[in-house]
Amino acid sequence: MKYLIGLLGAGVIIAGGIVGCGFYLSPQTPLRPADAIVVISGGETDLRVKEGVQLFHADWAPLLVMSGAARDEGESNAEAMKRLAIGLGVPDDKILLEKEARNTLDNAKRTRDLLSEHQIESIILITSPYHQRRAYINFRHYLGPTVTIINHSAADSAWRKNGWWRESWARQLTLSELQKILYLSVVFKGE
Repeated sequence: MKYLIGLLGAGVIIAGGIVGCGFYLSPQTPLRPADAIVVISGGETDLRVKEGVQLFHADWAPLLVMSGAARDEGESNAEAMKRLAIGLGVPDDKILLEKEARNTLDNAKRTRDLLSEHQIESIILITSPYHQRRAYINFRHYLGPTVTIINHSAADSAWRKNGWWRESWARQLTLSELQKILYLSVVFKGE
Protein backbone atom coordinates (compact mmCIF):
# COMPACT_ATOMS: atom_id res chain seq x y z
CA MET A 1 0.00 0.00 0.00
CA LYS A 2 2.87 2.40 0.84
CA TYR A 3 4.41 1.76 -2.57
CA LEU A 4 1.12 2.38 -4.33
CA ILE A 5 0.65 5.68 -2.50
CA GLY A 6 4.29 6.58 -3.27
CA LEU A 7 3.83 5.80 -6.97
CA LEU A 8 0.60 7.78 -7.07
CA GLY A 9 2.30 10.71 -5.33
CA ALA A 10 5.22 10.57 -7.76
CA GLY A 11 2.79 10.50 -10.68
CA VAL A 12 0.99 13.57 -9.40
CA ILE A 13 4.30 15.42 -8.94
CA ILE A 14 5.49 14.48 -12.43
CA ALA A 15 2.16 15.45 -14.02
CA GLY A 16 2.18 18.74 -12.12
CA GLY A 17 5.72 19.43 -13.30
CA ILE A 18 4.83 18.74 -16.92
CA VAL A 19 1.76 20.98 -16.83
CA GLY A 20 3.64 23.58 -14.80
CA CYS A 21 6.35 23.97 -17.47
CA GLY A 22 3.89 25.51 -19.90
CA PHE A 23 2.59 27.95 -17.30
CA TYR A 24 6.15 28.80 -16.23
CA LEU A 25 7.14 29.69 -19.81
CA SER A 26 4.11 31.95 -20.25
CA PRO A 27 3.97 34.46 -17.38
CA GLN A 28 1.17 36.98 -17.76
CA THR A 29 0.94 40.27 -15.90
CA PRO A 30 -2.41 42.00 -15.40
CA LEU A 31 -2.63 44.73 -18.03
CA ARG A 32 -2.19 48.32 -16.97
CA PRO A 33 -1.30 51.46 -18.94
CA ALA A 34 2.32 51.75 -20.08
CA ASP A 35 4.53 54.15 -22.03
CA ALA A 36 4.97 51.74 -24.95
CA ILE A 37 4.07 48.34 -26.33
CA VAL A 38 7.16 46.40 -27.44
CA VAL A 39 6.56 43.70 -30.05
CA ILE A 40 9.48 41.43 -30.92
CA SER A 41 9.62 39.44 -34.14
CA GLY A 42 9.91 35.68 -34.29
CA GLY A 43 7.44 32.83 -34.52
CA GLU A 44 4.05 34.02 -35.76
CA THR A 45 5.14 37.65 -35.93
CA ASP A 46 1.85 38.74 -37.52
CA LEU A 47 -0.12 37.49 -34.50
CA ARG A 48 2.25 39.37 -32.21
CA VAL A 49 1.81 42.59 -34.19
CA LYS A 50 -1.98 42.21 -34.25
CA GLU A 51 -2.02 41.81 -30.47
CA GLY A 52 0.15 44.90 -30.06
CA VAL A 53 -2.10 46.89 -32.38
CA GLN A 54 -5.20 45.74 -30.50
CA LEU A 55 -3.68 46.96 -27.22
CA PHE A 56 -2.63 50.23 -28.87
CA HIS A 57 -6.18 50.85 -30.13
CA ALA A 58 -7.49 50.04 -26.64
CA ASP A 59 -5.25 52.87 -25.31
CA TRP A 60 -2.99 50.71 -23.15
CA ALA A 61 0.03 52.67 -24.49
CA PRO A 62 0.60 55.61 -26.88
CA LEU A 63 3.52 54.04 -28.79
CA LEU A 64 4.40 50.77 -30.51
CA VAL A 65 8.02 49.60 -30.67
CA MET A 66 8.82 46.97 -33.31
CA SER A 67 12.05 45.02 -32.93
CA GLY A 68 13.67 42.62 -35.38
CA ALA A 69 16.19 42.41 -38.19
CA ALA A 70 15.79 40.95 -41.65
CA ARG A 71 16.54 37.25 -42.02
CA ASP A 72 18.30 37.97 -45.27
CA GLU A 73 18.89 41.17 -47.16
CA GLY A 74 15.98 43.50 -47.67
CA GLU A 75 13.26 44.81 -45.42
CA SER A 76 13.78 44.20 -41.72
CA ASN A 77 11.19 42.35 -39.66
CA ALA A 78 10.60 45.62 -37.79
CA GLU A 79 9.78 47.44 -41.05
CA ALA A 80 7.40 44.66 -42.12
CA MET A 81 5.77 44.78 -38.68
CA LYS A 82 5.36 48.55 -38.98
CA ARG A 83 3.76 48.18 -42.41
CA LEU A 84 1.25 45.69 -40.95
CA ALA A 85 0.50 47.96 -37.98
CA ILE A 86 -0.08 50.95 -40.26
CA GLY A 87 -2.42 48.79 -42.35
CA LEU A 88 -4.33 48.08 -39.14
CA GLY A 89 -4.77 51.78 -38.41
CA VAL A 90 -1.75 52.78 -36.31
CA PRO A 91 -0.36 56.20 -37.28
CA ASP A 92 3.18 56.14 -38.66
CA ASP A 93 4.45 58.57 -36.01
CA LYS A 94 3.30 56.26 -33.19
CA ILE A 95 5.69 53.45 -34.21
CA LEU A 96 9.36 53.24 -33.27
CA LEU A 97 11.67 50.77 -35.00
CA GLU A 98 14.64 48.72 -33.85
CA LYS A 99 15.87 47.01 -37.04
CA GLU A 100 19.10 45.25 -36.01
CA ALA A 101 18.12 42.56 -33.46
CA ARG A 102 18.74 39.03 -34.69
CA ASN A 103 17.67 37.17 -31.54
CA THR A 104 15.92 37.69 -28.21
CA LEU A 105 19.06 38.90 -26.44
CA ASP A 106 19.55 41.47 -29.22
CA ASN A 107 15.89 42.53 -29.00
CA ALA A 108 16.42 43.45 -25.35
CA LYS A 109 19.87 44.98 -25.73
CA ARG A 110 19.09 47.07 -28.82
CA THR A 111 15.63 48.14 -27.66
CA ARG A 112 17.10 49.45 -24.39
CA ASP A 113 18.72 52.46 -26.11
CA LEU A 114 15.56 53.29 -28.06
CA LEU A 115 13.46 53.17 -24.89
CA SER A 116 15.95 55.34 -23.03
CA GLU A 117 16.10 57.86 -25.88
CA HIS A 118 12.32 58.28 -25.72
CA GLN A 119 12.21 58.27 -21.89
CA ILE A 120 10.05 55.14 -21.81
CA GLU A 121 9.79 53.78 -18.28
CA SER A 122 7.14 51.10 -18.68
CA ILE A 123 6.42 48.61 -21.45
CA ILE A 124 3.97 45.91 -22.37
CA LEU A 125 6.17 43.14 -23.79
CA ILE A 126 4.55 41.05 -26.51
CA THR A 127 5.84 37.78 -27.90
CA SER A 128 4.54 34.23 -28.22
CA PRO A 129 3.44 32.48 -25.01
CA TYR A 130 6.22 29.84 -25.04
CA HIS A 131 8.78 32.65 -25.50
CA GLN A 132 7.44 35.11 -22.91
CA ARG A 133 9.57 34.01 -19.93
CA ARG A 134 12.85 34.07 -21.87
CA ALA A 135 12.00 37.43 -23.45
CA TYR A 136 11.20 38.81 -20.01
CA ILE A 137 14.48 37.55 -18.54
CA ASN A 138 16.45 39.20 -21.34
CA PHE A 139 14.54 42.49 -21.14
CA ARG A 140 14.72 42.56 -17.32
CA HIS A 141 18.49 42.03 -17.52
CA TYR A 142 19.10 44.80 -20.06
CA LEU A 143 16.48 47.32 -18.95
CA GLY A 144 17.29 46.98 -15.27
CA PRO A 145 14.91 47.36 -12.35
CA THR A 146 13.73 50.89 -13.18
CA VAL A 147 11.69 49.97 -16.28
CA THR A 148 8.36 48.29 -15.58
CA ILE A 149 7.75 45.24 -17.79
CA ILE A 150 4.21 43.98 -18.23
CA ASN A 151 4.15 40.49 -19.75
CA HIS A 152 1.42 39.93 -22.30
CA SER A 153 1.60 37.12 -24.84
CA ALA A 154 -0.02 37.13 -28.25
CA ALA A 155 -2.11 34.10 -29.09
CA ASP A 156 -0.27 31.24 -30.74
CA SER A 157 -1.97 29.21 -33.43
CA ALA A 158 -0.82 25.83 -32.08
CA TRP A 159 1.29 25.89 -28.87
CA ARG A 160 -0.73 25.63 -25.66
CA LYS A 161 0.66 26.01 -22.17
CA ASN A 162 -1.78 23.39 -20.91
CA GLY A 163 -1.16 20.88 -23.69
CA TRP A 164 2.38 21.36 -25.02
CA TRP A 165 3.32 17.74 -24.31
CA ARG A 166 0.82 16.32 -26.83
CA GLU A 167 2.81 17.08 -30.00
CA SER A 168 6.43 16.25 -30.75
CA TRP A 169 7.24 19.70 -32.19
CA ALA A 170 5.68 21.40 -29.14
CA ARG A 171 7.69 19.21 -26.76
CA GLN A 172 10.89 20.10 -28.62
CA LEU A 173 10.03 23.81 -28.59
CA THR A 174 9.17 23.78 -24.88
CA LEU A 175 12.29 21.88 -23.88
CA SER A 176 14.42 24.17 -26.05
CA GLU A 177 12.98 27.25 -24.29
CA LEU A 178 13.65 25.69 -20.88
CA GLN A 179 17.27 24.95 -21.90
CA LYS A 180 17.76 28.53 -23.11
CA ILE A 181 16.37 29.89 -19.84
CA LEU A 182 18.73 27.67 -17.87
CA TYR A 183 21.63 28.91 -20.01
CA LEU A 184 20.64 32.55 -19.39
CA SER A 185 20.47 31.98 -15.64
CA VAL A 186 24.09 30.81 -15.72
CA VAL A 187 25.34 33.55 -18.08
CA PHE A 188 23.57 36.44 -16.40
CA LYS A 189 24.55 35.23 -12.95
CA GLY A 190 28.20 35.24 -14.03
CA GLU A 191 28.09 38.88 -15.18
